Amino acid sequence: MWQSYLNGMLVAFGLIMAIGAQNAFVLAQSLRREHHLPVAALCIVCDAILVAAGVFGLATVLAHNPTLLAIARWGGAVFLIWYGTKALRSAFSKQSLQHQEGQGMRSRRAVLLSALAVTLLNPHVYLDTVLLIGSLGAQQTVPGAYVAGAASASLLWFSTLAIGAAWLAPWLARPATWRMLDLMVAVMMFAVAAQLIFN
Repeated sequence: MWQSYLNGMLVAFGLIMAIGAQNAFVLAQSLRREHHLPVAALCIVCDAILVAAGVFGLATVLAHNPTLLAIARWGGAVFLIWYGTKALRSAFSKQSLQHQEGQGMRSRRAVLLSALAVTLLNPHVYLDTVLLIGSLGAQQTVPGAYVAGAASASLLWFSTLAIGAAWLAPWLARPATWRMLDLMVAVMMFAVAAQLIFN
């Protein structure tokens, strides 16, 4: 049981620690202190559900259905390009040079819907979380323990990212930092979209 748990935790850590669209979004919300804890909680819950779905059968369904993967690929690319363009415009606008707290805070619902879109419209979540982590988990002696291990990794990572970035926010509250943050988010979104389109 513990072997399966540790396997799930290590595999999940290896994949979610790489900076991707979801991590960039959580980081941006945390530095802005804009509903960052609910966003982190949403990412943790989504990861746990997707890993469990992959382990208990969805990985097999996706692997044998190229149409579903194609829909996820192109839908995700369109969303990521739109979100990256929005971040890029913010980086080069006058508003990006002001501390974000001086501007109106978005509603929790709007932020959570954006987080859900970044999570579920990103095909990498299906390729990595469902297919890769899920197919490895299906081979474990105790698949449920593997799912718990992967969920634990997600809990530790997103909690640390959200709390740590929010704690550092006062020291990073310079206008140049916000501009760099928007640029980083834009580059990340465009990079993931390019991978989806050209690979």
